[in-house]
Amino acid sequence: MKIHVTIYLLAGLVLSQLTVLAQTDTIKPGEVWPDAQGNHIQAHGGGIIKVKNDYFWYGEQRRQGLDTNYRYVSCYTSKDLVNWKFKNDVKIAKPDTVLDKWVIERPKVYYNSKTKKYVMYMHVDGQVKSTTPNQKPTSGYGYARVGVAISNKPTGPFKVLKTFRPLGHESRDIGQFIDDDGTAYLIFEDRPYGFRIAKLSDDYLSVEKEMCLIPYHMEGGAIVHYNGLYYAIGSALTGWSANPNKYATATSLAGPWTDFKDIAPPETKTYGAQSTMMIKVVGSKKTTVIFMGDIWKPKTQWDSRYLWMPVEIGDGKLWLPKPGPWKLDVKTGEATVIKN
Repeated sequence: MKIHVTIYLLAGLVLSQLTVLAQTDTIKPGEVWPDAQGNHIQAHGGGIIKVKNDYFWYGEQRRQGLDTNYRYVSCYTSKDLVNWKFKNDVKIAKPDTVLDKWVIERPKVYYNSKTKKYVMYMHVDGQVKSTTPNQKPTSGYGYARVGVAISNKPTGPFKVLKTFRPLGHESRDIGQFIDDDGTAYLIFEDRPYGFRIAKLSDDYLSVEKEMCLIPYHMEGGAIVHYNGLYYAIGSALTGWSANPNKYATATSLAGPWTDFKDIAPPETKTYGAQSTMMIKVVGSKKTTVIFMGDIWKPKTQWDSRYLWMPVEIGDGKLWLPKPGPWKLDVKTGEATVIKN
């Protein structure tokens, strides 16, 4: 009898584990997105790279109960952009003693095929402590820098090398863009002036050259190169609140750029999401561009959701359809929206 009970218990555990690890072929925007262990993915404000056949998703780790002396960047892996396995959290210590009430936001990782290094850029900010008795501390976002960290492996550990203001400019929200020729760029929001696009150095450890300043105040900057045109998207400066994200196009990263237009009906406020990246999936049959956005929940940040959706793009137009379940085949590049 005890043997039978033990067998039943083991069988139940195996079935339970298989249920948790069950694969899916459907992305459901706005819903809880479980990883392979059944936990809601915590990779907010994130970015994705592909190395050989593996995708790596890095983002802000917002789960409850974290040690508040550190900030955390989560790392997930996938073969198909749908099913994700949690690998680990990269622990980031406070990079500067002058910082108080500091944050790490919008981490982006690049793989440098020449140096074989993984290079992480992140928005580092916080209140800067006063250095004299009469000096007031800065606001909560007065530091306005990027941090750079490096690792030999995609999952870390990452060593923080420095923080700096790229080309001497303030930097808050950042985005990443890797062009079709492999050249790497940093996108950053320079609050006094606008939206800047800058080329990284060959080793990716510094910013080498400014490509363009778009004099439009935008957060969540992202770029994709599609059929000879560059499409840049971003959101207005409304804090945690959603707003109508917009896009512009240019034949060169240096511009000139067109006027910005809505990517979705403005009354939807981008369906409650804010852009963080556009993913181009080049398959054997089709190239699909995915809008990658965050649905922020500031009071329960660990429950913030994701809005991923294939966009309608081409001939200078970009449109985000109404979100709904959809399927993706990364081999063929085909995305199929499931109709009700």
